[in-house]
Amino acid sequence: MTSEEFRRFGYQAIDWVADYLAHADRYPVLPRVKPGELTDALPSCGPEKGEPMETILADFERLIVPAMTHWNHPGFMAYFANSSPPEAILAEVLATALNGNGMVWKTSPAVTELEQLTLRWLRQWSGLPDDWFGMIHDTASTSSMHAMAAARDAADPQSRTRGAQPGLVVYSSEQSHFANEKGAIAVGIGRDNVRKVPADGEFRMRPDALEELIERDLAAGLKPCCVTATVGTTSTTSVDPVPAIADICETHGIWLHVDAAYAGSAAIVPEFRWAFEGCERADSFVTNPHKWLLTPMDCSIFYTRRPEILRRAFSLAQNAEFLEVGNLTREVNLMEYGVPLGRRFRALKLWFVLRSYGHEGLANMIREHVRLARDFAARIEADPRFELTAPAPFSVVCFRRKGTDDENRALLEKVNAAGDVFLSGTVLNGHFTLHLAVGNQATTAAHIERAWKLITSE
Repeated sequence: MTSEEFRRFGYQAIDWVADYLAHADRYPVLPRVKPGELTDALPSCGPEKGEPMETILADFERLIVPAMTHWNHPGFMAYFANSSPPEAILAEVLATALNGNGMVWKTSPAVTELEQLTLRWLRQWSGLPDDWFGMIHDTASTSSMHAMAAARDAADPQSRTRGAQPGLVVYSSEQSHFANEKGAIAVGIGRDNVRKVPADGEFRMRPDALEELIERDLAAGLKPCCVTATVGTTSTTSVDPVPAIADICETHGIWLHVDAAYAGSAAIVPEFRWAFEGCERADSFVTNPHKWLLTPMDCSIFYTRRPEILRRAFSLAQNAEFLEVGNLTREVNLMEYGVPLGRRFRALKLWFVLRSYGHEGLANMIREHVRLARDFAARIEADPRFELTAPAPFSVVCFRRKGTDDENRALLEKVNAAGDVFLSGTVLNGHFTLHLAVGNQATTAAHIERAWKLITSE
């Protein structure tokens, strides 16, 4: 492709993106395709000779877009809704053009230094400790796995050479994300050594139950090494009592990891700082700007106050002479703090977002999303046909129609079949529950109203 052709097709692609962002609601949120339909519509073998870009772009719009679930749709209110705004899209284009690889500082100084700077800004806006070290991973599952690896190393420093010793145990709430189990599998602790701590009536980890499980394991000769507390659980966005959990971890010398993948963005809003009380005592902390801070997939931030343990767990610098670049005091080689060697320029899109919207703009967006969710929760409470099934501290509302689980599953299918909005479901206290999450930048009161009409129509 010549530079002139690239310019022409680039304009065409940007025009398509601009039109898509302005009118994403013209598409059904969920694609109307069956499993395998896209596969069958595409050639089973790749082309021997290159094809014209006109044909490729036409097939993108004709075949790929109709098979997409549109996460950037204002009616997307399932799971944790997110956004991909123009500012971040431009940053992704530029990052791809630069094609930097932040293996170590020397291989792309801007990749490393902008990542450190941008994470410092976000840490300051969030009221988190100044001395925390941060780095960007792809998702919270990867970040939490690194936390578990550091916890394993802190409990058993020889594990990096001979593998995890038998008997290491990790703990998380029964409401925690399954990433904790995957992390235990990945670092050699094993799923059988993950303890699910019972939750209270508001789906928060019970500190007394955690203490009891730890004491039981100690009496059995096992070694507790990590506790994951959650600020904004997956199903209900409940907030575990981090101060009480931190007390227990300090008493027993256990690594405390805080999973704030969803709600961590709310820390930039002063009135939501209550949810982060005690988090400054954590050994590690994860938050995902790709969930609620206008940053496209993927961007997960991992902070730790014990970077020396993280580096001890992963550094192979003495065995990678071709990457040695000196010992400058301000030189950070991020490959020494985790599994990835290659590192794409994820910080650029976050930097664009933080600069474009500013602290005030992002905080106001989060406030508006919470307001919309609370308005919807008030509708549920006022209608005798429905009930809230969990507290709604942020922008997620869990609710159900009074009736059977089958009736609620049918209600969810009916709402989603309309194509205007997309809700998800979960199970709470043994009953199927609908889950509405406000998080897309373009979602307004009109979209909430449309969801309500679909939910309440007979």
